[in-house]
Amino acid sequence: MNGPAVEHFDAVVVGSGFGGSVMTHRLRDAGKSVCLLERGKPYPPGSFPRSPHAFRRAFWDPSQGLYGMYNVWSFPHFGAVVSSGLGGGSLIYANVLLRKDPSWFVREPGVETWPITREELDPHYDRAEAMLGAQQYPIAESPYSETPRTAVFMRTAREMGWDPFTPNLAVTFSNPGEAPAPGVPLKETVPNLHGRPRTTCQLVGECDIGCNVGAKNTLDLTLLSVAHAAGADIRTLCEVRSFAPRPGGGWTVRYVRHHPENEGSKAHQLPLETVTADRLVLSAGTLGTTFLMLRNLPGVNPLLGHRFSGNGDLLTMAVDAKKRVAGQDVPTLIDASRGPSITAAVRFPDARDGASGPGWYLEDVGYPEFINWLLEAAESPRALWRFRHTLVRLILEALRRDPETDIGAEIAELLGTTELSSSIMPLAGMGRDTPDGVLKLRGERLDADWRIDGSAPYFKRVRDTMQAFAEAMGAHFADNPLWHLGRRVITVHPLGGCPMGADTSEGVVDSYGQVFGQEGLVIADGSVMPGPVGPNPSLTITALADRFADHLLASMEAHSNLS
Repeated sequence: MNGPAVEHFDAVVVGSGFGGSVMTHRLRDAGKSVCLLERGKPYPPGSFPRSPHAFRRAFWDPSQGLYGMYNVWSFPHFGAVVSSGLGGGSLIYANVLLRKDPSWFVREPGVETWPITREELDPHYDRAEAMLGAQQYPIAESPYSETPRTAVFMRTAREMGWDPFTPNLAVTFSNPGEAPAPGVPLKETVPNLHGRPRTTCQLVGECDIGCNVGAKNTLDLTLLSVAHAAGADIRTLCEVRSFAPRPGGGWTVRYVRHHPENEGSKAHQLPLETVTADRLVLSAGTLGTTFLMLRNLPGVNPLLGHRFSGNGDLLTMAVDAKKRVAGQDVPTLIDASRGPSITAAVRFPDARDGASGPGWYLEDVGYPEFINWLLEAAESPRALWRFRHTLVRLILEALRRDPETDIGAEIAELLGTTELSSSIMPLAGMGRDTPDGVLKLRGERLDADWRIDGSAPYFKRVRDTMQAFAEAMGAHFADNPLWHLGRRVITVHPLGGCPMGADTSEGVVDSYGQVFGQEGLVIADGSVMPGPVGPNPSLTITALADRFADHLLASMEAHSNLS
């Protein structure tokens, strides 16, 4: 007896991040049948966690019954944070859309070889910015101009002789033809697939933990909504376990389907489901795609797993900023929780631009408001003393039968000066570290051999400049705590593992994402980077995926004409 028929598609796309969403959108727009398999859940506006109880389940580990959006990887010398959910990394990134610098498309055999140029990619950058709804942060428009963090960053950078700017962001600050204003209902050309209302940016600093008002132009609200409306088959909580070539051409993909009712309980044995396709696009992210390739095509190329880097990510802090007023030091209001997560940047050139040392970008960092309450709670001994002092005074007034009936000032005093939370600015650095890491399998798990030693001059330059910037702000410089544990860093931009190259001696895929020697297998995500992007890589991944889609569609058309 024959079993149930296996569904067949023109293309199966694995993962819904910047690469997978573009490929799904472009293929479906061209009339191809597409099945998108995303391991994570959908996150409509309003569904992102905020309470401690909800955050407890915001992590990804299905073996422990966790289906949340934060996938935290810990390796011997670094950690990585990536996303799991419909929309991939766009759910938790800081929205910055910057193009890779022309001189940073380097060709250094054995180190970093980019098989394309900025000139070739520019038309796709144009399309990518349109796809992601790029808007510049409107610092000249009130109330968006009233973000102290941006003003302090820009002023300090200029005082140091730098050239700060406000980058394009994948955030909506205004409807077309309207003035920027927070909380205005968005006018969507295509209703989002969640069917939820969205508004313009409300300056709540929650970009990195999910935008509950829908102001972020995440991939589920943009490209995937268009693809869904056009008939793309989008499946969530579907985690790919294996893939293999089909006899006669095409690919077989096997996956498990996670069930929401199992959330909170440990691993269940899940049956494998199967789909087939003429083309397979892997877009599971640098770590996910490289893991799948190592498990299923381990001998495809000696460079599989190589050219890994963290895009030079380094997080530090400027703490307790002060300014001189009338001969006294007073706190500088930064209010880091007001505004999008990143609003301003400075580009530092490298030797290819006539400077010394590797190039990089410095950016301000905001965070959600509840972090401020945690910071103030860290001063609990002082808060307790203020509480005792105010309580004693109120008791004495009551005993004298002369109580103060208006106690607003007393309540305000309990909050103290709030200097700690109001005068801190996290700083993000990213740039051209050395892509000398190797991803590999250790048993059934992904392992990584990468440490910052090979990039020591880069990290020293970044850290020294950040310290000088903090001091120019009148602040104390502070490393993130992990830095003191053997110079350990956390990257939110892991890249490489399936690098592009001109041929098999340089990479795993060609300049169109096609895996060498594997007909119909395309990789479209951060794993194809042969080295660091430098600035935030999301726009470059999007642009490359658009280029890959052009080539894939042309090859599908050519194959159709031949048959």
